[in-house]
Amino acid sequence: MSQPVQPAQPDEAEVSAQAVPADVPDPVEADLLIVGAGPTGLYAAYYAGFRGLKVAVLDSLPEIGGQITAMYPEKMIYDVAGFPAVKGQDLVDALGEQAAPFEPVYLLGHRAEQLVHGDDAVVVTCHTGLVVTAKVVLISGGIGTFSPRPLPAADAFDGEGVVFFVPRLAELADLDVLIVGGGDSAFDWAMSLEPLAKSITLVHRRDKFRAHEHTVQRVLASSVEVITSAEVTALQGNGRVESAVITAKEDGAQRTVPAQAVVAALGFVADLGPMSRWGLEQRKRHILVDSTMRTNLPRVFAAGDIADYDGKVKLIATGFGEAATAVNNAMTVIDPSAKVFPGHSSDSG
Repeated sequence: MSQPVQPAQPDEAEVSAQAVPADVPDPVEADLLIVGAGPTGLYAAYYAGFRGLKVAVLDSLPEIGGQITAMYPEKMIYDVAGFPAVKGQDLVDALGEQAAPFEPVYLLGHRAEQLVHGDDAVVVTCHTGLVVTAKVVLISGGIGTFSPRPLPAADAFDGEGVVFFVPRLAELADLDVLIVGGGDSAFDWAMSLEPLAKSITLVHRRDKFRAHEHTVQRVLASSVEVITSAEVTALQGNGRVESAVITAKEDGAQRTVPAQAVVAALGFVADLGPMSRWGLEQRKRHILVDSTMRTNLPRVFAAGDIADYDGKVKLIATGFGEAATAVNNAMTVIDPSAKVFPGHSSDSG
């Protein structure tokens, strides 16, 4: 069966000197434990360091960056303030550099399993046996653990060439690429691969798209062939996909298109995993917070895509603001004499 692309392993030089590998289960103490090393968690690490806190950042993945590093490090991101466009990995690298002067401890390869409250601290135990004691926990784990929605046509195909995300665009250069889906990922990859691939065909089962309208219009104006109200019903090839059968939903008409790579951009099923058993108040697999980013549990905050409240807008930019709000309000829990607002960072220069 086809397998999803595995996240690239970091070079030794890229791993922070403060990182604690998964096979070192020594206890760790911190003022603030951040669960999730995606963009929101990394910005929270910077901001907490700016406020003088000792920070630990926990993530089950082997490197920082969360979904961006694991799934689309080369995809361009257009909605981060100050960057007309920024490559995903470049954004992650810049966030890591921003936090570096405050020396956060990165606990990579550890999945948070248990959370226990003490009188003045929270104790988190990981699946590796690592125990972290922190005065406050900030959950910034994106959508939690995630698994790709399957492409039914791939179930009967016993070859290679089907992927669910594209960590390295160059791997699909000079190939006929078939992209299945109608969301942002499908259209973003179509736009990014269009200059590199031999050809790109995008298939969506409806005639309406979930992707950002600006990106949709750019793809429609490009060389990408967009087929709507149709489904991929079969993959063909000997050991590796060579072509795909596309069936129109209205009349059942079929056509075969060349495809040496199929990107099944059908979305992901999110799961809070062990966090769902911590007693957190949830709404549709997201953690409910108030205006200070507090959850219903004492000393536990949440920010980023995993956090939810009325009027929530899921953007990386939103996560940055939520991280600063959470850290500033966590300060008064860690130190009751502290002020929520410390002044502007430019005042400390």
